Amino acid sequence: MAIAKAERLMNLALCLLGTRRPLSKRELRGSIEAYIEAFGPGHGAAFGPGNGPVNGSGVALQGSDDAFNRMFERDKEDLRELGLIIETVEGVDGETGYLARRDSNRLPPITLDVAEAAALGLAAKVWQQARLAAAASGALQKLRAAGMPLAEDPYGTTSALETRIPVHEAAFEPLMLAARDRRPVIFDYRKANAARPEQRQVEPWTLECWRGHWYLAGWDRDRRAERVFRLSRITGRVRSRSLPFTAPVPDHVTVRETVETWAGETATGTARIKVRAGHGYPLRARALTVRAADEGWDELEIPYGHGLDAWLVEFGPDVVVLEPAELRGEVIDRLRAVAKG
Repeated sequence: MAIAKAERLMNLALCLLGTRRPLSKRELRGSIEAYIEAFGPGHGAAFGPGNGPVNGSGVALQGSDDAFNRMFERDKEDLRELGLIIETVEGVDGETGYLARRDSNRLPPITLDVAEAAALGLAAKVWQQARLAAAASGALQKLRAAGMPLAEDPYGTTSALETRIPVHEAAFEPLMLAARDRRPVIFDYRKANAARPEQRQVEPWTLECWRGHWYLAGWDRDRRAERVFRLSRITGRVRSRSLPFTAPVPDHVTVRETVETWAGETATGTARIKVRAGHGYPLRARALTVRAADEGWDELEIPYGHGLDAWLVEFGPDVVVLEPAELRGEVIDRLRAVAKG
Protein backbone atom coordinates (compact mmCIF):
# COMPACT_ATOMS: atom_id res chain seq x y z
CA MET A 1 0.00 0.00 0.00
CA ALA A 2 2.80 2.45 0.88
CA ILE A 3 4.60 1.75 -2.42
CA ALA A 4 1.37 2.20 -4.39
CA LYS A 5 0.67 5.55 -2.75
CA ALA A 6 4.23 6.76 -3.31
CA GLU A 7 3.98 5.81 -7.00
CA ARG A 8 0.61 7.57 -7.30
CA LEU A 9 1.98 10.76 -5.68
CA MET A 10 5.05 10.66 -7.92
CA ASN A 11 2.89 10.35 -11.06
CA LEU A 12 0.65 13.20 -9.91
CA ALA A 13 3.68 15.40 -9.22
CA LEU A 14 5.15 14.62 -12.66
CA CYS A 15 1.85 15.50 -14.33
CA LEU A 16 1.60 18.80 -12.49
CA LEU A 17 5.25 19.68 -13.18
CA GLY A 18 5.19 18.56 -16.82
CA THR A 19 2.13 20.43 -18.01
CA ARG A 20 2.26 23.87 -19.62
CA ARG A 21 -1.36 24.62 -18.81
CA PRO A 22 -3.55 23.92 -15.78
CA LEU A 23 -5.03 20.42 -15.74
CA SER A 24 -8.49 19.78 -14.34
CA LYS A 25 -9.28 16.96 -11.94
CA ARG A 26 -11.10 15.23 -14.80
CA GLU A 27 -7.96 15.34 -16.96
CA LEU A 28 -5.71 14.16 -14.11
CA ARG A 29 -8.08 11.30 -13.35
CA GLY A 30 -7.87 10.12 -16.95
CA SER A 31 -4.08 10.52 -17.12
CA ILE A 32 -2.84 8.71 -14.01
CA GLU A 33 -3.06 4.93 -14.11
CA ALA A 34 -3.66 4.52 -10.37
CA TYR A 35 -6.76 6.74 -10.54
CA ILE A 36 -8.08 4.90 -13.62
CA GLU A 37 -7.61 1.50 -12.00
CA ALA A 38 -9.31 2.57 -8.78
CA PHE A 39 -12.15 4.78 -10.05
CA GLY A 40 -12.31 4.53 -13.85
CA PRO A 41 -11.50 7.36 -16.26
CA GLY A 42 -14.43 9.49 -15.10
CA HIS A 43 -17.06 11.45 -17.00
CA GLY A 44 -16.41 12.31 -20.61
CA ALA A 45 -14.75 8.96 -21.40
CA ALA A 46 -16.37 6.24 -23.47
CA PHE A 47 -17.48 3.39 -21.24
CA GLY A 48 -19.57 1.65 -23.86
CA PRO A 49 -23.33 1.67 -24.23
CA GLY A 50 -25.08 1.70 -20.87
CA ASN A 51 -21.92 0.97 -18.88
CA GLY A 52 -20.44 2.96 -16.01
CA PRO A 53 -16.83 2.96 -14.80
CA VAL A 54 -15.40 -0.44 -13.92
CA ASN A 55 -12.15 -1.63 -12.35
CA GLY A 56 -9.59 -3.98 -13.87
CA SER A 57 -11.72 -7.00 -12.95
CA GLY A 58 -14.79 -5.62 -14.70
CA VAL A 59 -16.58 -4.82 -11.43
CA ALA A 60 -18.70 -1.67 -11.50
CA LEU A 61 -17.38 1.14 -9.30
CA GLN A 62 -20.05 2.76 -7.10
CA GLY A 63 -19.66 6.35 -5.93
CA SER A 64 -16.36 6.60 -7.78
CA ASP A 65 -16.58 10.36 -8.30
CA ASP A 66 -16.82 11.18 -4.59
CA ALA A 67 -14.14 8.65 -3.69
CA PHE A 68 -11.81 10.04 -6.35
CA ASN A 69 -12.37 13.61 -5.17
CA ARG A 70 -11.46 12.64 -1.61
CA MET A 71 -8.31 10.79 -2.68
CA PHE A 72 -7.25 13.60 -5.01
CA GLU A 73 -7.61 16.21 -2.27
CA ARG A 74 -5.54 14.05 0.11
CA ASP A 75 -2.87 13.49 -2.53
CA LYS A 76 -2.73 17.18 -3.31
CA GLU A 77 -2.27 18.08 0.36
CA ASP A 78 0.39 15.37 0.78
CA LEU A 79 2.38 16.85 -2.10
CA ARG A 80 2.09 20.32 -0.60
CA GLU A 81 3.24 18.93 2.75
CA LEU A 82 6.30 17.54 0.95
CA GLY A 83 7.07 21.02 -0.36
CA LEU A 84 5.55 21.04 -3.85
CA ILE A 85 3.96 24.40 -4.68
CA ILE A 86 0.68 23.63 -6.49
CA GLU A 87 -1.17 26.52 -8.10
CA THR A 88 -4.95 26.60 -8.51
CA VAL A 89 -6.23 28.37 -11.62
CA GLU A 90 -9.83 29.09 -12.61
CA GLY A 91 -10.40 28.40 -16.32
CA VAL A 92 -12.56 30.44 -18.63
CA ASP A 93 -15.11 27.61 -18.62
CA GLY A 94 -15.34 27.78 -14.81
CA GLU A 95 -13.43 24.51 -14.31
CA THR A 96 -10.59 24.58 -11.76
CA GLY A 97 -7.16 23.58 -13.02
CA TYR A 98 -3.92 22.68 -11.25
CA LEU A 99 -0.23 22.92 -12.13
CA ALA A 100 3.16 23.16 -10.42
CA ARG A 101 5.43 25.65 -12.20
CA ARG A 102 9.05 24.51 -12.38
CA ASP A 103 10.45 27.96 -11.57
CA SER A 104 8.48 28.18 -8.30
CA ASN A 105 9.55 24.66 -7.27
CA ARG A 106 13.27 25.13 -7.85
CA LEU A 107 15.68 26.10 -5.07
CA PRO A 108 17.90 29.13 -5.70
CA PRO A 109 21.64 28.48 -6.09
CA ILE A 110 23.18 27.41 -2.78
CA THR A 111 26.49 29.05 -1.93
CA LEU A 112 28.07 27.77 1.26
CA ASP A 113 31.72 27.78 2.21
CA VAL A 114 33.39 24.88 4.02
CA ALA A 115 32.91 26.45 7.47
CA GLU A 116 29.18 26.96 6.88
CA ALA A 117 28.86 23.40 5.58
CA ALA A 118 30.62 22.11 8.70
CA ALA A 119 28.19 24.06 10.92
CA LEU A 120 25.20 22.56 9.10
CA GLY A 121 26.70 19.08 9.37
CA LEU A 122 27.14 19.49 13.11
CA ALA A 123 23.60 20.82 13.49
CA ALA A 124 22.20 17.80 11.63
CA LYS A 125 23.86 15.47 14.17
CA VAL A 126 22.38 17.28 17.16
CA TRP A 127 18.92 15.75 17.18
CA GLN A 128 18.32 12.42 18.91
CA GLN A 129 14.57 12.44 18.40
CA ALA A 130 13.78 10.07 15.51
CA ARG A 131 11.54 12.31 13.40
CA LEU A 132 13.85 15.32 13.60
CA ALA A 133 16.93 13.18 13.04
CA ALA A 134 15.48 11.83 9.78
CA ALA A 135 14.40 15.31 8.64
CA ALA A 136 17.82 16.82 9.38
CA SER A 137 19.63 14.00 7.60
CA GLY A 138 17.37 14.29 4.56
CA ALA A 139 17.85 18.06 4.35
CA LEU A 140 21.62 17.64 4.53
CA GLN A 141 21.58 15.10 1.70
CA LYS A 142 19.57 17.47 -0.50
CA LEU A 143 22.02 20.31 0.16
CA ARG A 144 24.96 18.10 -0.72
CA ALA A 145 23.24 17.00 -3.91
CA ALA A 146 22.78 20.68 -4.78
CA GLY A 147 26.50 21.33 -4.49
CA MET A 148 27.15 22.05 -0.82
CA PRO A 149 30.85 21.34 -0.11
CA LEU A 150 31.74 18.43 2.14
CA ALA A 151 33.47 19.55 5.32
CA GLU A 152 36.48 17.55 6.40
CA ASP A 153 36.50 16.25 9.96
CA PRO A 154 39.86 17.29 11.46
CA TYR A 155 39.43 14.66 14.19
CA GLY A 156 38.77 11.73 11.88
CA THR A 157 35.55 9.85 11.35
CA THR A 158 34.59 9.92 15.03
CA SER A 159 34.96 12.68 17.60
CA ALA A 160 35.54 12.36 21.31
CA LEU A 161 32.71 14.81 22.00
CA GLU A 162 29.41 14.94 20.14
CA THR A 163 26.65 17.50 20.53
CA ARG A 164 23.26 16.04 21.44
CA ILE A 165 19.88 17.53 22.32
CA PRO A 166 17.79 14.91 24.16
CA VAL A 167 14.05 14.89 23.50
CA HIS A 168 12.21 12.49 25.80
CA GLU A 169 8.92 14.34 26.37
CA ALA A 170 5.90 13.13 24.39
CA ALA A 171 4.65 16.72 24.25
CA PHE A 172 7.64 17.90 22.20
CA GLU A 173 6.51 16.90 18.72
CA PRO A 174 2.88 18.14 18.89
CA LEU A 175 4.06 21.42 20.43
CA MET A 176 6.77 21.83 17.79
CA LEU A 177 4.22 21.33 15.00
CA ALA A 178 1.69 23.65 16.67
CA ALA A 179 4.30 26.40 17.07
CA ARG A 180 5.29 25.98 13.42
CA ASP A 181 1.66 26.19 12.23
CA ARG A 182 0.67 28.87 14.81
CA ARG A 183 -2.14 26.68 16.20
CA PRO A 184 -3.32 27.13 19.82
CA VAL A 185 -2.91 24.13 22.10
CA ILE A 186 -4.61 22.75 25.22
CA PHE A 187 -2.81 20.58 27.76
CA ASP A 188 -2.79 19.69 31.46
CA TYR A 189 0.13 21.21 33.36
CA ARG A 190 1.31 20.39 36.86
CA LYS A 191 3.30 23.09 38.59
CA ALA A 192 6.10 21.95 40.88
CA ASN A 193 4.22 23.11 44.00
CA ALA A 194 0.81 21.77 42.93
CA ALA A 195 -0.69 18.40 43.77
CA ARG A 196 -2.90 18.26 40.64
CA PRO A 197 -2.46 19.47 37.07
CA GLU A 198 -4.44 22.38 35.64
CA GLN A 199 -5.67 22.82 32.09
CA ARG A 200 -3.88 25.50 30.07
CA GLN A 201 -4.82 27.12 26.76
CA VAL A 202 -1.70 28.49 25.11
CA GLU A 203 -0.66 30.18 21.87
CA PRO A 204 2.76 28.52 21.37
CA TRP A 205 5.65 30.74 20.32
CA THR A 206 8.76 28.62 20.47
CA LEU A 207 10.52 25.73 22.21
CA GLU A 208 13.80 26.29 24.01
CA CYS A 209 16.25 23.80 25.50
CA TRP A 210 17.97 25.14 28.62
CA ARG A 211 20.28 23.12 30.84
CA GLY A 212 18.95 19.83 29.49
CA HIS A 213 15.26 20.72 29.91
CA TRP A 214 12.77 21.77 27.23
CA TYR A 215 10.50 24.77 27.77
CA LEU A 216 7.55 26.14 25.81
CA ALA A 217 7.18 29.90 25.67
CA GLY A 218 3.80 31.28 24.67
CA TRP A 219 0.72 33.32 25.52
CA ASP A 220 -1.55 31.87 28.21
CA ARG A 221 -5.08 32.74 27.09
CA ASP A 222 -6.72 32.18 30.48
CA ARG A 223 -4.18 34.31 32.39
CA ARG A 224 -3.80 36.79 29.53
CA ALA A 225 -0.05 36.87 30.03
CA GLU A 226 3.22 35.52 28.68
CA ARG A 227 4.14 32.20 30.28
CA VAL A 228 6.82 29.51 30.07
CA PHE A 229 6.04 25.82 30.62
CA ARG A 230 8.47 23.02 31.27
CA LEU A 231 7.60 20.10 29.00
CA SER A 232 8.34 17.45 31.62
CA ARG A 233 5.43 18.85 33.68
CA ILE A 234 2.88 18.51 30.87
CA THR A 235 0.64 15.53 31.57
CA GLY A 236 -1.57 13.70 29.13
CA ARG A 237 -2.07 14.49 25.46
CA VAL A 238 -1.47 17.86 23.81
CA ARG A 239 -4.50 18.89 21.76
CA SER A 240 -4.31 21.55 19.07
CA ARG A 241 -6.98 23.79 17.60
CA SER A 242 -7.67 23.78 13.86
CA LEU A 243 -7.75 27.57 13.39
CA PRO A 244 -4.38 29.37 13.72
CA PHE A 245 -3.93 32.36 16.01
CA THR A 246 -3.13 35.74 14.46
CA ALA A 247 -1.48 37.58 17.37
CA PRO A 248 2.13 38.60 16.69
CA VAL A 249 4.93 36.47 18.13
CA PRO A 250 7.78 38.33 19.91
CA ASP A 251 11.20 38.23 18.32
CA HIS A 252 13.46 35.31 19.24
CA VAL A 253 15.68 37.32 21.60
CA THR A 254 12.72 38.37 23.75
CA VAL A 255 11.41 34.82 23.98
CA ARG A 256 14.85 33.44 24.85
CA GLU A 257 15.24 35.99 27.62
CA THR A 258 11.82 35.00 28.98
CA VAL A 259 12.76 31.33 29.01
CA GLU A 260 16.02 32.08 30.79
CA THR A 261 14.22 34.21 33.37
CA TRP A 262 11.54 31.63 34.13
CA ALA A 263 14.14 28.87 34.21
CA GLY A 264 15.99 30.72 36.95
CA GLU A 265 18.91 31.96 34.84
CA THR A 266 18.44 35.69 35.47
CA ALA A 267 19.86 36.25 38.96
CA THR A 268 18.58 39.07 41.15
CA GLY A 269 20.65 38.16 44.23
CA THR A 270 22.56 35.35 45.89
CA ALA A 271 21.58 32.38 48.04
CA ARG A 272 23.47 30.18 50.52
CA ILE A 273 22.91 26.46 50.34
CA LYS A 274 24.48 23.29 51.72
CA VAL A 275 25.30 20.51 49.25
CA ARG A 276 26.22 16.97 50.21
CA ALA A 277 29.81 16.09 49.30
CA GLY A 278 30.05 14.34 45.96
CA HIS A 279 26.67 15.64 44.79
CA GLY A 280 25.16 18.68 43.08
CA TYR A 281 27.81 19.20 40.41
CA PRO A 282 25.60 21.55 38.30
CA LEU A 283 25.18 23.74 41.39
CA ARG A 284 28.90 23.66 42.11
CA ALA A 285 29.61 24.78 38.54
CA ARG A 286 27.50 27.92 39.13
CA ALA A 287 28.75 28.61 42.63
CA LEU A 288 30.34 31.97 43.38
CA THR A 289 32.08 30.57 46.48
CA VAL A 290 32.52 27.08 47.95
CA ARG A 291 33.74 26.23 51.45
CA ALA A 292 33.68 23.15 53.65
CA ALA A 293 30.80 23.10 56.15
CA ASP A 294 29.67 20.23 58.37
CA GLU A 295 31.19 16.80 57.90
CA GLY A 296 30.15 15.51 54.47
CA TRP A 297 28.68 18.88 53.39
CA ASP A 298 29.87 21.97 51.51
CA GLU A 299 28.40 25.46 51.69
CA LEU A 300 27.85 27.23 48.38
CA GLU A 301 26.92 30.77 47.44
CA ILE A 302 25.00 30.71 44.14
CA PRO A 303 23.10 33.25 42.00
CA TYR A 304 19.45 33.52 43.03
CA GLY A 305 16.72 34.23 40.50
CA HIS A 306 13.17 33.25 39.59
CA GLY A 307 12.78 29.47 39.32
CA LEU A 308 15.76 28.52 41.48
CA ASP A 309 13.46 26.81 44.00
CA ALA A 310 12.18 24.41 41.32
CA TRP A 311 15.74 23.52 40.33
CA LEU A 312 16.87 22.92 43.92
CA VAL A 313 13.96 20.57 44.58
CA GLU A 314 15.32 18.22 41.92
CA PHE A 315 18.37 17.50 44.08
CA GLY A 316 16.18 16.17 46.89
CA PRO A 317 17.91 15.47 50.24
CA ASP A 318 21.34 16.38 48.86
CA VAL A 319 20.62 20.14 49.09
CA VAL A 320 19.56 22.28 52.06
CA VAL A 321 18.72 25.98 51.67
CA LEU A 322 20.17 28.24 54.35
CA GLU A 323 19.10 31.66 53.11
CA PRO A 324 17.25 33.70 52.06
CA ALA A 325 14.22 32.61 54.07
CA GLU A 326 11.93 33.23 51.10
CA LEU A 327 13.79 30.69 48.97
CA ARG A 328 13.88 28.19 51.83
CA GLY A 329 10.10 28.48 52.26
CA GLU A 330 9.48 28.02 48.52
CA VAL A 331 11.59 24.86 48.44
CA ILE A 332 9.80 23.43 51.50
CA ASP A 333 6.39 24.16 49.94
CA ARG A 334 7.39 22.37 46.76
CA LEU A 335 8.69 19.34 48.67
CA ARG A 336 5.47 19.14 50.67
CA ALA A 337 3.42 19.26 47.48
CA VAL A 338 5.46 16.42 46.02
CA ALA A 339 5.06 14.37 49.21
CA LYS A 340 1.29 14.77 49.03
CA GLY A 341 1.34 13.40 45.48
